[in-house]
Amino acid sequence: MRKIALHWQIIIGLFLGLLYGIISIHNGYEAFTSNWITPFGTIFINLLKLIAMPLVLGSLVTGVASLSDVKKLSRIGGKTIAIYLGTTAFSVTIGLISVNMLKPGHKIPHQMQIKLQKDFEKDASKKAGSVQEVKNRGPLQPIIDMVPNNFFDSASSNRNMLQIVFIAIFIGIGIVQIPDEKGKPLKDFFKSLAEVVIKLVDLIMLMAPIGVFALISTTISKVAGGNPSQIIELLGALGYYVLAVTLGLLAHVLIVYTGLLKLLTKMSLKTFFKGIAPAQLLAFSTSSSGATLPVTMERCEEELGVSEEVSSFVLPLGATINMDGTALYQAVAAVFIAQAFGIDLDVGQQLTIVLTATLASIGAAAVPGAGMVMLVIVLGAIGVPTQGLALIFGVDRLLDMLRTVVNVTGDATVATIVASTEGQLRLVEEKELMN
Repeated sequence: MRKIALHWQIIIGLFLGLLYGIISIHNGYEAFTSNWITPFGTIFINLLKLIAMPLVLGSLVTGVASLSDVKKLSRIGGKTIAIYLGTTAFSVTIGLISVNMLKPGHKIPHQMQIKLQKDFEKDASKKAGSVQEVKNRGPLQPIIDMVPNNFFDSASSNRNMLQIVFIAIFIGIGIVQIPDEKGKPLKDFFKSLAEVVIKLVDLIMLMAPIGVFALISTTISKVAGGNPSQIIELLGALGYYVLAVTLGLLAHVLIVYTGLLKLLTKMSLKTFFKGIAPAQLLAFSTSSSGATLPVTMERCEEELGVSEEVSSFVLPLGATINMDGTALYQAVAAVFIAQAFGIDLDVGQQLTIVLTATLASIGAAAVPGAGMVMLVIVLGAIGVPTQGLALIFGVDRLLDMLRTVVNVTGDATVATIVASTEGQLRLVEEKELMN
């Protein structure tokens, strides 16, 4: 009997979780879901987070050390960052076009606006309050935060992933600088570490359908808040806003990512999207680029033919600084809130959104609750009241799932492009991918 492909297993788990979530809130099973279903989703995410740091460390050290030339590293690094920044700027622009065409802020009823502000006032105030710490940071603080003073402190939290990237590159450069016979034992250690973690990814993914089922069930239960009609009410009031974000994200994938793949690689779009599908579905379920990173790396190397040298450098970096989906969402959300408050934004203010959201998406990695916190900064830059955050809190969790898919897709796209331009992309045949 032919085994069901991983992405189909995850899709089945996703839809069953959606179905169970709807049934549970209609029948009052929230307590059962919380006690007996949610823990499986938590365990699944924890396992993925557990291996993320050793995978990044092992793969990136191996990748940098194998370059044997610091100039090659700087070329790949410069190319990667340039593409990441370019795609982020494009995503913000697409978001602005979408929100200006649909004008969702003009379509939200006044009474619903008041209700949303009342319901989510506390959450909005909490996020706005945490921004002061970010505002007090100096212009070079992101660089300071990237350089740790203690390896073990950095390794103790996945929030410090950018520090782990720095440590791995630093160690890799050190290995390149010493004779091969002296550096080989250390290089072999990190290579073995990366290979062991990849095997652990395979084991963890056996749990993926169950984990996705639990995560989606929990999400539905939380969004509904014990009231099934709340989801319909929220989507009804904020339908145009959700549509503006969704259309923007879809347009970014179909125009920017597919355009770059067609222009700069010889890979078919079918091969790319089929190969990366499990990582996309996992990103949708977990809402975390970091938790999805191990699967993204495995799929890019095994199914898309990206060399380990490129994937181990580009993907961990992308998981920390490439937030195209988040940047697009910030642009749409900022203009939506301005429209709801009757504030007309001129061209200069919208260009400010492009610049601020692009830079904010890079610095977001080190900030807890990054998306919302950085949105407050964007709102401040264009003079829009932060109280407007209350308008979007109700559907933020659902949109977070979608924008994480775009973030992960962007990471895989850039990895494929860089590998292709460096002559390190093994073109995978369709038949091979299906096996």
